Amino acid sequence: MLIAHRIALDPNNVQATYLARAAGTARFAYNWALAEWKRQYEAWKADNSLSKPSQAALRRQLNAVKREQFPWMLEVTKKAPQMAIIQLGQAFQNFFAGRARYPQFRKKGRDDRFTLTNDQFSLDGCRMRIPNLGWVRMRESLRFPGKVMSATVSRVADRWFVRIVVEMPEGLRPPEAESQGVVGVDLGVWALATLSTGEKVPGPEPPKARLGRLRRLSRSLSRKRKGSANRRKAKEKLARLHARITNGRLDALHKQSAGLRRRFSLIGVEGLNVRGMMGNRRLARSIGDMGFFEFRRPLEYKAAMRGGEVVVADRFFSSSKTCSHCGHWLESLPLSVRQWTCPACGAEHDRDVNAAMNLKNVAVSSTVSACGEEGSGSACKRRVKPASAKQEVGFVPV
Repeated sequence: MLIAHRIALDPNNVQATYLARAAGTARFAYNWALAEWKRQYEAWKADNSLSKPSQAALRRQLNAVKREQFPWMLEVTKKAPQMAIIQLGQAFQNFFAGRARYPQFRKKGRDDRFTLTNDQFSLDGCRMRIPNLGWVRMRESLRFPGKVMSATVSRVADRWFVRIVVEMPEGLRPPEAESQGVVGVDLGVWALATLSTGEKVPGPEPPKARLGRLRRLSRSLSRKRKGSANRRKAKEKLARLHARITNGRLDALHKQSAGLRRRFSLIGVEGLNVRGMMGNRRLARSIGDMGFFEFRRPLEYKAAMRGGEVVVADRFFSSSKTCSHCGHWLESLPLSVRQWTCPACGAEHDRDVNAAMNLKNVAVSSTVSACGEEGSGSACKRRVKPASAKQEVGFVPV
């Protein structure tokens, strides 16, 4: 099992300059390889006797010309440009497999990073040794035991971080959930998550308190002359504020997802079309502040680490408009209606709690799909799947 640990670095001025040059070298190599890939691919389409571009061929081509054309590349570790081209090859693999968009050129200030393989660096407590640089202090030591695979050094605002990937042995997997229970999680704007138990998990603190400062710094940056030192300073101030807002949001989301993962082994969540929801100009800021995708992403990999499961309901599953007691489906339910009564069975529902209960039922039904009973299979085939008659109350197989 691969797991990554992100640690802040504490370089001095000389070391920070070297890290910036290594990141610039990796960015240049990536952009050079992408331009060559495009040129060689167009040439191959015109003449099929030529070979298709590949990351291995581009690496050999760069090694052949860098001493004459790019001698400044030799001043940093050789893995910075080589790993950048390997990453370009992986980006094209994801593009051809339909998992990602066409690779784009990297930009200075946004894509400042370079990667090292495990034979190009070493760790010793709270410090890291980088080729041609020496030992760089880290804010903390590596917490995850196992075989170190790679390290990626990146810059966020004016700070440097290293992301160390470790392959952990299977016997060192984190402990399982405290209970083997099931929970449904409904995501929303008023509360980040509403659980089927009735609990409401508050979302991360919205950046409304910092919104005024964000506007002032943005206006200040727009007034500075391009290329001036004052514009660079204003840009750094704005980047630090964005980083602080992002860190606060990620800290809250990781704590909440970790708390859910420790308590429950089977979690049912809804598959939201976040991009479509952001098209609502009245709710776009609130939806973006909640971070729906960033809440679900760590929930899934933390569940895999602890041997649990996260069941994602179909995007078109009507969790809010379906009665969790009898399965009656409403034709319409405006977003302003937070409480409603089922016309079929008379049950009174809180909109979010009812949706969470339906998501819990979807998660439970997914665990018995191998039995072949009624309700097994994809959640989108029926509006509500009937409760399983083969399970005892409070027992969920894992």
